[in-house]
Amino acid sequence: MNVSQYISNKIDGGADSGSFTSSVTKIAIISIAMGLAVMVVSFAILEGFRNEIQSKIFSFGSHLQISKYDTNNSLEVEPIGEPQLIQELKRNPQVKSFQPFARKTAIIKTKDEVLGVVLKGIDEKNGQSSMRKNLVEGKFLSFPDSSASNDVLVSRKVADKLRLKPGDNAQFYFIQNPPRVRRFTVRGIYQTGLDEFDEVYVIGDIRQVRDLAGWPDSLVGGMEVTLKDFRRLDIVADNLYENLRYDLKLDKITEQYAQLFDWLQLLNRNVVIFLLLIIFVATFNMVATIFIMILERTNMIGVLKAIGATDNQIRSMFFFRGLSLTMRGMLYGNIVGLGFCAIQYFFHPIPLDPENYYMDRVPIHWDLFIILVLNAATFLTSLLAVLIPTYLIARIKPVTAIKFD
Repeated sequence: MNVSQYISNKIDGGADSGSFTSSVTKIAIISIAMGLAVMVVSFAILEGFRNEIQSKIFSFGSHLQISKYDTNNSLEVEPIGEPQLIQELKRNPQVKSFQPFARKTAIIKTKDEVLGVVLKGIDEKNGQSSMRKNLVEGKFLSFPDSSASNDVLVSRKVADKLRLKPGDNAQFYFIQNPPRVRRFTVRGIYQTGLDEFDEVYVIGDIRQVRDLAGWPDSLVGGMEVTLKDFRRLDIVADNLYENLRYDLKLDKITEQYAQLFDWLQLLNRNVVIFLLLIIFVATFNMVATIFIMILERTNMIGVLKAIGATDNQIRSMFFFRGLSLTMRGMLYGNIVGLGFCAIQYFFHPIPLDPENYYMDRVPIHWDLFIILVLNAATFLTSLLAVLIPTYLIARIKPVTAIKFD
């Protein structure tokens, strides 16, 4: 242990608990701890919120949608051939999975209510549907090999409007030539919290839609494609589009629901500004603390200089003092921040209104990299704040400092 660190430890251990410096030191530690805790919690909630919203969007449209090019903006699309498209998707190393879909507009009629919806047909030949995670009541669809399933999933909003529950039957009227009627059974209820989906879609067997449209088994309305890395969406989309037939179009999920993704980007910017303000306040408190410590120890600085201590040695002494405060603040900050996140993650004590926040509780996402970055940023910023006031030491003269009161 060098001399600067030894004296720093003595100052640290011998500080009067009732002195002004001691109070300011505690404030500095609390400032760093609360700043880091708030940053950890903020990013965990922001990432959790963003991932939850994106997961709900992806459950309905994956990352990319391939369908027939059509100038008509109807939800019902012209069919495309499934075998050729599957071969093209299998050749792309960036594609994780894909799922065919088809849509058909319908009117649901119960004893008391009538409601227009879109029947979205899916299957699970290529893996389980991501819609399973949105199921809140009842069971998910079954897909028997012998015939098309007569079961459907309705959203919580549709179920409430039509007063439906799992096990109930409902008449679906399909407006086509000639008009057709199907009787479906509500097998389960889903909820995403997003009105764009919950107020519109009913999920069913794709074979029902094929039968209503008169398509053979080789035709589908489109293909939903999930990528291995969503961050490469634009690059993979351009590559896929270049290899598609001229009569097919490719839609990115970020363009289909641009309003939702723009809103998430706005949240990111607001949180960054908020965190910068927190870092600034913590830095200012640390600078003020070191200044006060230097002023209170002016006599000691004068004595140390008089007996031969260099400016760098004295500066190092206060640097180690600031380092000790920073480490303690970061320790407490991590305990508070990570502890709060763990409690919310496992026990969900803080609920949310799904009508306004699209989920029923505050979400938490664990990201070790972000936690390490926040700790590193706090550590480096605090150390920089410690170094700034220590340069005042070079301007202190021994004679004046010893007489300082």
